[in-house]
Amino acid sequence: MDIHRLSLSDVTRGVKSGALTAERVAEAMLERIARLDPELGAYVRVYADRAIERAHHLDAAMARGEAPGPLQGAPIALKDLLCTRGIATTCGTAVMADWQPDEDATVVRRLEAAGALVLGKVKLTEGAFSDHHPSVQPPINPWQADRWTGVSSSGSGVAVAAGLAHGAIGTDTGGSIRFPSAACGLVGIKPTYGRVSRHGVFPLAQSLDHVGPMARSVEDASRMLGAMAGKDGRDPTSLDAPVPIYTAVVRERLDGVRIGVDWSYVTEDVAGSVVDAVRDALAVLTDLGVDVIEVRLPDHTVLADNWAITCGVDCARAHAATYPARKDEYGPALAGLIETGLAASAGDYARLEEERLRFRTDLDDMLRGVHAMIAPCMPGPIPAAERSSPSNARQPRERFIRFTAPFDYSGHPSITLPLDIDGEGLPRAFQLIGPHLGEASLVGIGSAFEGAAGFAYPTLD
Repeated sequence: MDIHRLSLSDVTRGVKSGALTAERVAEAMLERIARLDPELGAYVRVYADRAIERAHHLDAAMARGEAPGPLQGAPIALKDLLCTRGIATTCGTAVMADWQPDEDATVVRRLEAAGALVLGKVKLTEGAFSDHHPSVQPPINPWQADRWTGVSSSGSGVAVAAGLAHGAIGTDTGGSIRFPSAACGLVGIKPTYGRVSRHGVFPLAQSLDHVGPMARSVEDASRMLGAMAGKDGRDPTSLDAPVPIYTAVVRERLDGVRIGVDWSYVTEDVAGSVVDAVRDALAVLTDLGVDVIEVRLPDHTVLADNWAITCGVDCARAHAATYPARKDEYGPALAGLIETGLAASAGDYARLEEERLRFRTDLDDMLRGVHAMIAPCMPGPIPAAERSSPSNARQPRERFIRFTAPFDYSGHPSITLPLDIDGEGLPRAFQLIGPHLGEASLVGIGSAFEGAAGFAYPTLD
């Protein structure tokens, strides 16, 4: 049995039934990482000894008759901005290379309490912004080495797509769950702001940051989300709302479901291949019974055009202890963002907060007429790989993030879904945006779409 080919949910079911042991899962995955990751470069560090010890603990607990958790034996990779007690958390930076937190992030505690098997920590762009630190070799997209992995959760996307983990944690401030999920052919869930605790997650911009799962199926991502979500008294922004059993909302048909589409949003200054992907996704959804409703997305241009101000101000606060005191240790992209934040006025920030409130309120009103809205994740096909090129050598940020950043401002949940593989052998993807705390509805729609579209990964060596 090739364990890396199994879904996360099938691994968990196998461990619960006794068909697999956590130790066997750990050994198989660690062997695969040792064989393939030197080339792909997804991991910052692998916790081989810790993973085996954890697997022994899980197997012994089951042997004693203890109830297994919903993620029992599931191999998970952590984005390296999640605090891990006594283990380095670098946040993709040089300045934090030796930081060892004194506690685990709430997300880490909840994953392990649910039975997850943490294999290690994976790379991200510096400080979870746009570019990897100049000292870091970016991960390689396993679909095609010359294509972008998506950022900032680059290692998360590569690890899951390449079968080096069955699920990974991403964070999304301007698109960093959706970009790597789309570029690597994964299901990514950006939950409602506050649905998942940010306690112990080093911020890029805490007013925009979302924490969510990335996996190879809707069931896997929803299983992870169920373990991660819920009120946390140590995060004052976390939401006090019941957590549904997301794996119980799987659907086969979507009769009566209404999906909104703003064709001007989808088509203006967007590559034809991306528009075609949205049309093809809607054709699948229509065959499942969906009613497609034309809607008008509230104006979002001010937010997309000025995202760097909000993000920069929040980021400057997060790095105040080390910037500018250790400025020379920062890469140009993250330093530039912090400088943008330091140069912004209080009035600039306040005006964007007013715009955020307007957009959120208007979007809530629009979404009352539909169950979700469809949109691309990016305005063009998967771009060329980042190597050492600065972000400003690629597409203008304002254009690139207009399908992602507005919904970080508003806090609305989204699910990224792979559609198929294009003529170049690359995944095509799209996203659905739902109402606040509408993750269960998105999972239901996504599960039906996934079953009908039949997206399949190529043979994983």
